[in-house]
Amino acid sequence: MNIHETAIVSPGAILEKGVRAGPYAVIEEGVRIGASSTIAAHAVVKKGVVTGVNCSIGEHSVIGGKPQDTSFKGEESFVYIGDNVCIREFATVHRATGRGKATVIGSGSLIMAYAHVSHNCSLEENVVVVNAVQLAGYVRVGEGAFIGGSSGVHQFVRIGRLAMVGAHSYLTQDLPPFLLGSGHPFRIVGVNRVGLERAGFSEESRMLVKKLFRIAYRSQDTLEQALTPEEKDTFEAREFLGFMSDSTRGVRLKLSDEAEA
Repeated sequence: MNIHETAIVSPGAILEKGVRAGPYAVIEEGVRIGASSTIAAHAVVKKGVVTGVNCSIGEHSVIGGKPQDTSFKGEESFVYIGDNVCIREFATVHRATGRGKATVIGSGSLIMAYAHVSHNCSLEENVVVVNAVQLAGYVRVGEGAFIGGSSGVHQFVRIGRLAMVGAHSYLTQDLPPFLLGSGHPFRIVGVNRVGLERAGFSEESRMLVKKLFRIAYRSQDTLEQALTPEEKDTFEAREFLGFMSDSTRGVRLKLSDEAEA
């Protein structure tokens, strides 16, 4: 380990092999930092934080602060961070409300500068949260989703897998998987084609996703009516339909003026 002489590390913290802590970093009791991770200068990692391997916590960030939630009564809760997660400078991640509950950031995710991940949020793997994004409590973000800079996401909102939120947006309802939207008020633009291509979706799969979008947003028919049995049995359709049916805050159905045909 390479711990700067001015860093404050509690004897009750567990630092695995190869952990580095910069000048004036603070690591509290009850923290576990995975192997080969870096805690940069002036970063604060508070009680209840557990990270995977090869994580990077940026300068002046605060990880594991108490939730900004009036129902929080000091109960023990956690922040769980997967492997290869990068959290940049001045970001904040709060632990959960509820005894034994956790705020979760999945492996491979990137949380950029000044972003905030609130209590009880759950981010799956490879999520990108751009500068100054604000995620309210209990937000759930699917694998590979991208949230553009300076956007706000209302509490309990879900963002589906490989969905994309444009910069300076405010999202108050669920955004289905594979779609792209932006604005304040938020509007759907179309399919996140670039994201699907980068994720390895075949042309056939991308065409099916586009059909799902057109039925949901441009047709008078329901998805159940318009899809063939074979199409309903694909993972794309099952995921899309399942997301729509599980929505509790409602699904944003309004289209942007620039929405694709």
